[in-house]
Amino acid sequence: MRLYDDLLANGYYTTRLWIGTPPQQFALIVDTGSTVTYVPCFDCEQCGFHQDPRFRPDLSSTYQPVKCNINCNCDKKEAQCTYERRYAEMSSSSGVLGEDVFSFGNESVLVPQRAVFGCENIETGDLYRQRADGIIGLGRGQLSVMDQLVDKGVISDSFSLCYGGMGVGGGAMVLGGMKSPPDMVFAHSDRFRSPYYNIDLKEIHVAGKPLKLNPKIFDGKHGTVLDSGTTYAYLPKDAFHAFKDAIKRQIESLKQIHGPDPNYQDICFSGAGRDVTQLSKVFPQVDMVFGNGHKLSLSPENYLFPHTKVGGAYCLGIFENGDDTTLLGGIITRNTLVTYDRKNDKIGFWKTNCSELWKRLNYNNAPPPAPLASDGRNTSVEISPSIAPGGLPETFLPGELQIGLISFDMMLSINNTMKPNFTELADSIAHELEVDISQV
Repeated sequence: MRLYDDLLANGYYTTRLWIGTPPQQFALIVDTGSTVTYVPCFDCEQCGFHQDPRFRPDLSSTYQPVKCNINCNCDKKEAQCTYERRYAEMSSSSGVLGEDVFSFGNESVLVPQRAVFGCENIETGDLYRQRADGIIGLGRGQLSVMDQLVDKGVISDSFSLCYGGMGVGGGAMVLGGMKSPPDMVFAHSDRFRSPYYNIDLKEIHVAGKPLKLNPKIFDGKHGTVLDSGTTYAYLPKDAFHAFKDAIKRQIESLKQIHGPDPNYQDICFSGAGRDVTQLSKVFPQVDMVFGNGHKLSLSPENYLFPHTKVGGAYCLGIFENGDDTTLLGGIITRNTLVTYDRKNDKIGFWKTNCSELWKRLNYNNAPPPAPLASDGRNTSVEISPSIAPGGLPETFLPGELQIGLISFDMMLSINNTMKPNFTELADSIAHELEVDISQV
C-alpha cells in the first residue's frame, strides 16, 4: 500500500483505506502507537473539516453496529459499543464501534475483509485540526487492524513501513510478512515490556564515539519506543544533552541560530547548504547500537529538519523528553524499511529509498496515486544513492517487474509572462501514453 504526505510538511504519513459497500475512501494516518482505526461519522457532533466526506453507515449495505456487550463500554442507549482514545499531545477521539468491509486498494494483494472500527462522534486537539480523516491503528490490541487480520488468518503476524526522505515524502506499507533483505539489522522487541513497539537500545554513537551514558537510561518507563505517528524523536534529559553537545562539537564551523518559531527553543545551524544529499559531508553520522550488538546508522535526514525561514539551515529533530521514555518518531526511520516482526519479537531496519519502494511493490493494475499535500516547498529533491540505496534486491520483490524506457524530444515556446507548468505537462504525457503519472 502506498503512503502519502510528508512527515514535516504534514506531521504524518497517510495511506488510503476504503470502508463499506460500496466503498467510501479515507486518508488515514499510519500510527503504530494506536490500537483503533477510526474515521469521522456522518452525524459527528464535534469533528473538523477533513480530506474526505464523513462515513455514512446508512449508505453501506454491509455495515453493522457492534452491539453492547459485557466486553465493552456502551453508549447512553446501552445499544452500541463505544471507544475513546487520548493522546500525549492532548488530542482525543471518541465514538461508537461498527463493523464493515475494509478494502485495501489495488496496490495491496489483500482482498477485502470485515473489521471493527471506530465511527467518531467527537474529535479534539490536533485530530480536529488535521487534514487527514482519521487513524489506522497498527498497535497491539484486539481492535488493531493487524490483530484482526492476523486472527482471521489472512496475513502473518508482521508488517512493514517505509517513510520517504527529507522534502520528498511518500513511501510504502505492507501488511503481512515479506522476505527480509540479507543485510537488514534487527533489534529485539519485548511485547511484555510495554504495550508499545519497543527496541533494546543500549548506546548512541556520534561520529563513531559513544555518548558517555549509562545504558539503562534508554530503558526507563516504557523503554525505547518506536511510534510512527510521532513526528520527531525524544530522549531522556541526560541523553538529549549528551547528544546535542556531541553534534555541536562536530559542526563548529556552522553558526547556531534561532529556530523558525519563537515559541520553541529549537537548536538550529546555518551554513550547511541547500542540497540535502550533501548533508552527510557537514553533519556527523549517528549510530544506534542495540543489545545484540547490531547497529542502525542514521543519516543527517534522520535527526534534522530544514529551517523554514533560513535557506541552508537545519534544526535538530531530536528533543528532550518530559519523562524517562525514549520515543523514536518517524524522523528516525526516514528512508528506512522497518519490519515489525511481531511473531518473532523483533524489529528490522534496512536503509533504502522509500519514496521509490512503493513502485517496486506495486502491481500493474494499481490506480494512479493521489496528489501529495504541499506546503509550497520543493518536493523534487532526489536522494543520493550513497545515502539511500536504490531499491530492493530482485529476490525481494513479490512479482516480476517489467521496465521500459521511452525517450522523445520536445520543444516548448514560452514568453516572458508565462511560466511552464511541468506538473500539468507530466499529467498530459501520462494520459497520452496511458501510464501512471509517477512513471513520467
